[in-house]
Amino acid sequence: MGLLDRLSGGGATRVGLFVDGPNVLRSEFDVDLADVRAVADERGRLAITRLYLDENATAGLIQAAEANGFEVVTTSGDVDVKLAVDATAAVADGEIDLLAIASRDTDFKPVVEAAARRGIETFAIAPGEYGRSDALRTAAHDAVTLE
Repeated sequence: MGLLDRLSGGGATRVGLFVDGPNVLRSEFDVDLADVRAVADERGRLAITRLYLDENATAGLIQAAEANGFEVVTTSGDVDVKLAVDATAAVADGEIDLLAIASRDTDFKPVVEAAARRGIETFAIAPGEYGRSDALRTAAHDAVTLE
């Protein structure tokens, strides 16, 4: 579905939400996964809702994420690399119309830029005012900072 179809009511925008768990779910930000999901859900239909965690994630966190409708991806390697590869693949495979990345990490700027070059809308979600990456926010079409 192209941009023209979406603008003319030809279907809901398919949103891919990719959450960088280690950088968003920190005690100093006090982020609620339901809030992250809600801001992305306002943009269209959530086609992908993934939370990326490292191998040290607790069972309670994984259960809470799944209860909030997230597919949890744990990795023993770098969470950023797995998230970036998956987000780029979703864009390249035409699975989404809007890429939403929740992170405070500038490392995702190239992913956002690549999606934009392919005509995909981009949305950056920052976990808090001092947890915001200005480079990521500027690269995205739109951005929000969670309160």
